[in-house]
Amino acid sequence: MEIMSQKFSTVDWASGANIYEVNIRQYTKEGSFAAFAKHLPRLKEMGVEIIWLMPITPISVKGRLGDLGSYYACSSYTSVNPEFGNLKDFKQLVKEVHAFGMKIIIDWVANHTGLDHHWTFEHPDWFVKDAQGNFTEINGWQDVIDLDFTVPAMRESLIKAMQYWVREADIDGFRCDMAHLVPLDFWIDARTKCDAAKPLFWLAECDELNYHQAFDVSYAWNWMHVTEKHARADASLHDIRNQLHAYTQYPQGAIKLYFTSNHDENSWNGTEFEKYRLLSKAWAVFSATWAGMPLVYSGQELPNTKRLQFFNKDEIEWKQPLLMHGFYKSLLHFRKNSKAIQLGETFILPSENSNELFAFLRKKDSEIVLVILNISTKNNLSIQVNHEWLSGAFTSVFSELTFSLLPGEKFELMAGEYLVYRKK
Repeated sequence: MEIMSQKFSTVDWASGANIYEVNIRQYTKEGSFAAFAKHLPRLKEMGVEIIWLMPITPISVKGRLGDLGSYYACSSYTSVNPEFGNLKDFKQLVKEVHAFGMKIIIDWVANHTGLDHHWTFEHPDWFVKDAQGNFTEINGWQDVIDLDFTVPAMRESLIKAMQYWVREADIDGFRCDMAHLVPLDFWIDARTKCDAAKPLFWLAECDELNYHQAFDVSYAWNWMHVTEKHARADASLHDIRNQLHAYTQYPQGAIKLYFTSNHDENSWNGTEFEKYRLLSKAWAVFSATWAGMPLVYSGQELPNTKRLQFFNKDEIEWKQPLLMHGFYKSLLHFRKNSKAIQLGETFILPSENSNELFAFLRKKDSEIVLVILNISTKNNLSIQVNHEWLSGAFTSVFSELTFSLLPGEKFELMAGEYLVYRKK
């Protein structure tokens, strides 16, 4: 298939931004919009710029899994989950987010609905049917049924539902669930019509190059999978570099989303500490310093070390002090104020420990950033940086100490250690 260039321009405020994913159900004891809103000052101070809410729509009762069911099995596209509050409460949250200078996007599940979505009896012809004429789902999920995107009326109603949230609640964009399961031409149509009311930000949960014809940002799933393999010694850093090179072939303006955790990973595959163990912080540093957009999931700033139940109440335990708050604050504020990280060119540095050390330089105009990560369990690994960009006074992003560095400088790192230096 021929790869087309991006059809849309990314909103200016998304340039160099980060995303924070909010699991409303588990975020507080109340599990409500109002209770979550109390955390906004802290998140603003940490440097969060885009708030992404997991689906806010009501959950189907029929076929519900667990006590509360899946956010991703909705019974209506234009109603609010009463567990979280009502429409007024949601609109108030949006206003508060905007008052802090942040943006807010909502999760949109276009591929399927819950088993008792009101369309199932109002418009049963809008759904895919099996050979016996029953509602069906082709990906193996028990609690949802697939919509039929060959039906123009369904597509039109789905887009109108998306427009409703833009018009009624003033949201700033969409995170589109399993975007690749939905025809690309639908997303192009949806974005064209939704952006007509207000320029929006569009994030696709997929790792498909072609979907950048409709979306600003897509998941770096392949990168995440190969880093997990590397943590299990089933892949090398060379494999990771190859995947990153593949992403450089994307259309100009296309952005990849990097993360060490999200709601799916945390609940089903394990926390970042289960997956990466000692290396979790180093990969978080990578996510915020490589060309792309970083994601932080609810509770990573604690840090949260448990898998949150998906279908039942399982509250995040906000114990003070939040030990990773300062770590993420340093990263996110640095990123926001660094043109080298947002827009700079990248040079990967060679090393004799090339399967353990991942080092690179980022440069934009006179600003230079050096990142060195020990992505291994080996201690006292060294790298000599012979590059003309390494010259002058560099300040550590984390310690804020300044050092005079020259080409040929040698650095030694312990297992899982990370170094980030910046010359302005």
